[in-house]
Amino acid sequence: MLKTNVMRILDKAKIEYTPFEYSPELTEGVKIAETLGEENKSVFKTLVTESNTKEHFVFVIPVDKTLDLKAAARSVGAKAVSMLKQKELLPLTGYIHGGCSPVGMKKKFTTVIDESAKELPFFYVSAG
Repeated sequence: MLKTNVMRILDKAKIEYTPFEYSPELTEGVKIAETLGEENKSVFKTLVTESNTKEHFVFVIPVDKTLDLKAAARSVGAKAVSMLKQKELLPLTGYIHGGCSPVGMKKKFTTVIDESAKELPFFYVSAG
């Protein structure tokens, strides 16, 4: 397995992790949870949004959940947020759809992790 930028960042910060690998064609979170043999609540997806003022925010939620855009906007103090267009993801973050990690983006963005993660001993996110 090749080391990703995320792995290098975690190594430098001395943060423990266990890498898992699966087919890059697999981009649907629920299918990834099945492949990992984990419950949906333990596997999180990374969603990038844009506010009405063109500010970007990242939300990390369980793969079987849908982001409530109104609640998301409130949580970051924005009037409104919308999902970033897929074609804008790579230039903005350095990641492709289905492989977007909340760690190691080209720029630092305010990132909100669903509070359900607090109840888990660990959870999975993409490592790019």
